Amino acid sequence: MEWEPDLPDEEEVAAERARDPMVDPAKDALRGFFRENQTNVFYQKQLEVLFENTYFHWITVRALYELAEEGRLIREPVPMPGGAYPLRIYRVPTHRNWRRQAQRLVTRVSHYSTSDFARAVGRQGEVMFDAALPRFGFVPKARDVREWQGRRWERSEHNLDRVFEADGRVYGVEIKNTLKYIPKSELSLKIAMCRELGLVPLFIMRFAPKVYNFELVTAGGFSLLFKDQMYPFGNERLAEEVRDELKLPVHCPASVPEGVVQRFATWHQRQIGGARR
Repeated sequence: MEWEPDLPDEEEVAAERARDPMVDPAKDALRGFFRENQTNVFYQKQLEVLFENTYFHWITVRALYELAEEGRLIREPVPMPGGAYPLRIYRVPTHRNWRRQAQRLVTRVSHYSTSDFARAVGRQGEVMFDAALPRFGFVPKARDVREWQGRRWERSEHNLDRVFEADGRVYGVEIKNTLKYIPKSELSLKIAMCRELGLVPLFIMRFAPKVYNFELVTAGGFSLLFKDQMYPFGNERLAEEVRDELKLPVHCPASVPEGVVQRFATWHQRQIGGARR
């Protein structure tokens, strides 16, 4: 898992897509948000996540870009330590004393965006669901999978995180404990992998847009969203600070809430019941 604050994935998607009519209400929502927060600064990925219940990430990006082009917001690329991608800071034009706030934001983000911590967050998601799925009868069969029962994926060097099985139904599992969406190209590729290996796709993600979930449903799979990014054990203080200061959905739970996996287990039972009729 790479560090996440402002990698250009959503910018590229926004640039490639035709302008969506939802950009206009997103701009109105952002203008209202900044009217209420005129003396604060925010970074791009933070805003994408804060508005994700209403707008796709790429729509928020497009709206921010247009507001900056119109002069209604100022966009400032602020360097991150270690030469990483700059943090894209947004503020209202009248906010003059923003630099100290921006530097505090950079300091806070740099605490959770090192490559080592990002990898640990990715592993934490896998560990948590490795423990959660068996509680509902899903048996782990393999990890880092490119080959399954005589079938092998040869089109790329990618693999699937896990294979789980229950009631004779075998799932190819991908786990994404990230603030950003899984890249669309990776989503489609991993679905194709499942198809070629004869596995039912199960994508476990913090969050994803409805169009991604629809692609999974169309492929006969399931999109299990858990909403809050899970930090590794022992980082409760950091999670609290990020949650309080940046308003981002991060927690350091002891286990995956049962209601999360129950949604998938209920869907699985419906599929099994339908297959038996």
